Amino acid sequence: MKPSKRMRAALERIDRSRLYSLREAMELLKDLPHANFDESVDIAINLGVDPKHADQMVRGAIVLPHGRGREVRVLVFARGEKEQAAREAGADYVGGEDLARKIQEEGWLDFDRVIATPDMMGVVGRLGRILGPRGLMPNPKLGTVTQDVAQAVRETKAGKVEYRVDKAGIVHAPVGRLSFSAEQLAENAAALVDAVIRAKPAAAKGTYLKKAAVSSTMSPGIRLDPNKLEAA
Repeated sequence: MKPSKRMRAALERIDRSRLYSLREAMELLKDLPHANFDESVDIAINLGVDPKHADQMVRGAIVLPHGRGREVRVLVFARGEKEQAAREAGADYVGGEDLARKIQEEGWLDFDRVIATPDMMGVVGRLGRILGPRGLMPNPKLGTVTQDVAQAVRETKAGKVEYRVDKAGIVHAPVGRLSFSAEQLAENAAALVDAVIRAKPAAAKGTYLKKAAVSSTMSPGIRLDPNKLEAA
C-alpha cells in the first residue's frame, strides 16, 4: 500500500541513519505532521530475552509520572466494605456474580482494567477465556488482585500502565498523548524504561535493551539509542 501524503512527509523528517535520545525523539514526534485527533504515543523495546522460558518473562506495571492522558474505565469485583471502598475511590463498575454473568452472557466489555479482591477470584476465574486473551485478567503480580482495591483503583485512574514482553521479545506500552509536552512524554517513557530495566530476569544473558523506538498512532517509528536509554 502506498504511504499517505502525511506519512511520506513524516518519513522525510526522520533521519533513519541515526539513533535518537528520548527527548530528541519526543520533540521530533511532536513536530511531525499528525492526524486531527490526540494520538497515543507508544514505546516498543526489543529485549534480549526468550519469553518461551518462564524465568525470562518480563512483566510488571508502573504509574506514569504524568499519567496516560486518557480516561480508564475500571471494573472491580468485590463484596461488602471492599465494594464500597472501590466505589468511593472512583471505580466505574463494582459488583460480583451479576457483572460476571453480564460478561459471559451478554459479551459486555465496556471497561479497560479489571481489579479483584482475592476472595472474588473464584468468580473471576470463570471469565479467563474472555478476559485472558484481552489482557484484562487480574493478576497479583500486577497489583490487580489485592485487598486494597481503593489504592489499586486510584493508581489505575492516575495512569498506571501494565507492560509484558510478547512472543517476539518486545514490550509495547503507551506513554502518553501527543498533547503532552515533549518533556512529559520523555519523562513518562524514561520511567517505563527504568521499570523494564529493573524487571530484568536473572536468567537473561547478553544485551538486554537491544532496540527501541517511539511512535504515535499515525506516525512512523523513531529509533532510540539503547545506550542512552540505560542512562536515562
